[in-house]
Amino acid sequence: MCTFWNYRLYILVLLIGVAAGGCRSGDAMEEGYFCYNESTGIASLDPAFAKNQSIMWAVHQLYNTLVEVDSNLQISPSLAKAWEISEDGKTYTFFLRQDVKFHDDPCFTDAVGRKMVAKDVVFSLQRIMDPSTASSGAWIFNDRVLAKEGFVALNDSILQIKLIAPFPPILGILSMQYCSVVPMEALELYGRDFRSHPVGTGPFQLVALEEGQALLLKKNPGYFERDENGERLPYINGIKISFNDSKATEFLLFRQSKLHFINDIDASFKDEVLTKKGALRSDWQGKIQLNKHPYLNIEYLGILVDTASALVQSSPLRLRAIRQALNYGFDRKKMMLYLRNSIGIAAESGFVPAGLPSFDSVRVKGYQYNPARAKLLLEQAGFKEGKGIPEIKLLTVPIYSELASYMVREWQELGIPVKVEVVQKSLLLEQTAQSQALFFRGSWIADYPDAENYLSVFYSKNPAPPNYTRYQNPAFDKLYEAALLETNDRLRFDLYQRMDRMILQDAPIVPLWYDEVIHLVQPFVRNFKPNALNLLELRRVRFN
Repeated sequence: MCTFWNYRLYILVLLIGVAAGGCRSGDAMEEGYFCYNESTGIASLDPAFAKNQSIMWAVHQLYNTLVEVDSNLQISPSLAKAWEISEDGKTYTFFLRQDVKFHDDPCFTDAVGRKMVAKDVVFSLQRIMDPSTASSGAWIFNDRVLAKEGFVALNDSILQIKLIAPFPPILGILSMQYCSVVPMEALELYGRDFRSHPVGTGPFQLVALEEGQALLLKKNPGYFERDENGERLPYINGIKISFNDSKATEFLLFRQSKLHFINDIDASFKDEVLTKKGALRSDWQGKIQLNKHPYLNIEYLGILVDTASALVQSSPLRLRAIRQALNYGFDRKKMMLYLRNSIGIAAESGFVPAGLPSFDSVRVKGYQYNPARAKLLLEQAGFKEGKGIPEIKLLTVPIYSELASYMVREWQELGIPVKVEVVQKSLLLEQTAQSQALFFRGSWIADYPDAENYLSVFYSKNPAPPNYTRYQNPAFDKLYEAALLETNDRLRFDLYQRMDRMILQDAPIVPLWYDEVIHLVQPFVRNFKPNALNLLELRRVRFN
């Protein structure tokens, strides 16, 4: 009993330390814990609700999926060591590892984690589809996997997934955190409290969670993965996550070496740390590491193009020439340099962002700054020098108001009268979902690493989300449906690029930039590598 209470006291002290300011200066390497701050908090540790980055990062430490995405955005083995695809592309057979166990937890006999088997995968994937779960990821298998016999355990080590029709991106979907494998015993014991009592197979396991204060994870000593030298992963002893909601406090803690890294840089600190070209300023060089990497996210402006809408019928944006003029009418590269410190790549190709295997800036040429071309388009639309164009309202959120104002100034110089209206994010999401926003700021982060995920935003049979612009083009739909049936990557990528060019021509969007991950990392942290999905990968991290 004395040992138990001493352990509880140790955990309490650790959590207090995390809540007060991450890892104490000087003890990070001694304890071997990786420390970071999550300013938005973590709403749940249940993978069925892994709908945002903060949850996904934590879930990625606690659980595994059948397959995962490697640093080159290729699908690689995880719980499944291999898989086969039937000739018709509708049956996927997965061969599972036999050395995977769940974390030790009171939900199991004698509190000892048992072996993970195919029935656990079936349970986990069916749970996502079960309406009673109310998972935010319930959509991922809709109209893709057979409703009743879509997931079948042939035995403990072989699993089959049966599709309604061929869908090559299914492997990418199975890599999503929603598809993490959980044991039914944990759900039976904890019920809805499973959100704060996670049990998985991942490299780390729960020690303690103090809601609104901190989360502490420790190394899973029986984790199945090993490195190329046979050493068991992960290397570090655990993870400490604080929940300070102030980005200023977070930055201060990082400067004091109480956090190992920070994700992105608040706008108020960008100029202090980075040059306009996105490099570290001289007084920071050697003191911290700067990691930058393409991130599968596009920032854009959306334009409602539903011709049945009275809002569209009375707007100059109903004219394709006006929409194209907006695309030609501002300098994306200049905007990135002066307002983004070169974090991101000017979106001068299509809607599909840089980083995806199908991205090709040669085959998909987008809009570059061309004011002469913009003026000609205005004249062709009957508004020479912009005369007679009714005022256009651009809806954006507070953090993008400066960027919106920059674009508006450039458009106004061409004679296009655009006015910025700043609204809260929740209101903007509501208005775009209900087709009440004519011209609006948007972004699309990849759910899985395939361009289909981006092009689905314009498929006319999709509601909003994802089709916020209500784009409808039968020729586009035909190509999209053909791509879903195409199993040859080269041919499918060609279809993707044709669709992307079609979107550019019709211009229901104004691409702004393809995003980049930016991390500030302490100099003694090694093997901390960003990836295009911006998952927090800590299995191979070491400290000097």
